[in-house]
Amino acid sequence: MKRHPVGVVLALACLLLLFMMQSCSSSLVTLGNAGAGAVSATTYPSQDEEMLAAEAAYCGMEAELQDYLDSYESTHDYDEYHFDLDSIEHDPYVLISILSVLHEGAWTLEQVQGTLENLFDRQYILTEDVVVEVRYRTESRTDSEGNSYTVEVPYNYYICYVTLENRNLSHLPLEMMNEEQMSRYSLYMSTLGNRPDLFPESAYVGKYVTNPPAGYDVPGEYLDDETFAAMLTEAEKYLGYPYVWGGSSPATSFDCSGFVSWVINHSGWNAGRLGAQGLYNICTPTSNPKPGDLVFFVGTYDTAGVSHCGIYVGDGMMIHCGDPIQYANLNTSYWQSHFYAYGRLP
Repeated sequence: MKRHPVGVVLALACLLLLFMMQSCSSSLVTLGNAGAGAVSATTYPSQDEEMLAAEAAYCGMEAELQDYLDSYESTHDYDEYHFDLDSIEHDPYVLISILSVLHEGAWTLEQVQGTLENLFDRQYILTEDVVVEVRYRTESRTDSEGNSYTVEVPYNYYICYVTLENRNLSHLPLEMMNEEQMSRYSLYMSTLGNRPDLFPESAYVGKYVTNPPAGYDVPGEYLDDETFAAMLTEAEKYLGYPYVWGGSSPATSFDCSGFVSWVINHSGWNAGRLGAQGLYNICTPTSNPKPGDLVFFVGTYDTAGVSHCGIYVGDGMMIHCGDPIQYANLNTSYWQSHFYAYGRLP
């Protein structure tokens, strides 16, 4: 099958978005202008120093939280401590993309300070619960005649449970943005704001720029199955699209179940928007998978039930919405350790 380079796919997505925006206007532009507009629409609008300052400010809040937790026992006075702490981390491109969507046009650190604090409070949920137990200790006493004896004396024993949940900064756009804003967020993430040099340490640079997803030649005989051929044709349109939590269309990009739901709904089924568990529930488990079956995983992140899904394309390969949408070899230690089942669609 014909495959488009990731850059071409993303450029087409940008041009499509620009075309939809321009269709609401009475003015016409040349194709060249449209291309320039598409690049502009995916470029971070703010000055480098302001974006770097915003990232530094967010890192500063994270450092304060880490210091608070590191010194917790020395600054509190409880008898016992239990810690259940997620890691404190975020990706700078996710942060700057969110800020660039929520604050249209160029912004400064001063203008986004309130948003930074709001994002931080949404991302990190710190819970501190103190449980008081009545315990008893043995104490020696002396009666009036000088005889020693022991008594059990009650006292309060304080146990502190400290929990930190990192809700993942990349999950917040779903609850903070409308569909149009999600679309802009997806475009910023697809191109990293056209500034892969801004945060070269980000994992997204490797995923999207220096090591973009490779294509894969599905054997031609598998495509004799018209249903599978339709699924693959639809799925390959989105190679290189970024993972967007809650995304379910090309406009917003996709998460894993949003991608599979979109593909099957545009290949002959009418399943609606299902989660990974919901997709598994409509399938019949099979131990003899064929191209076009779905593949399911558990434990890829902290959730009950099925946590990830993809489309099996044969020979131990799948196409799925990882980050970004790509082909993956199922015969790796990671996928084998999380494999749950193959499922055949009704």
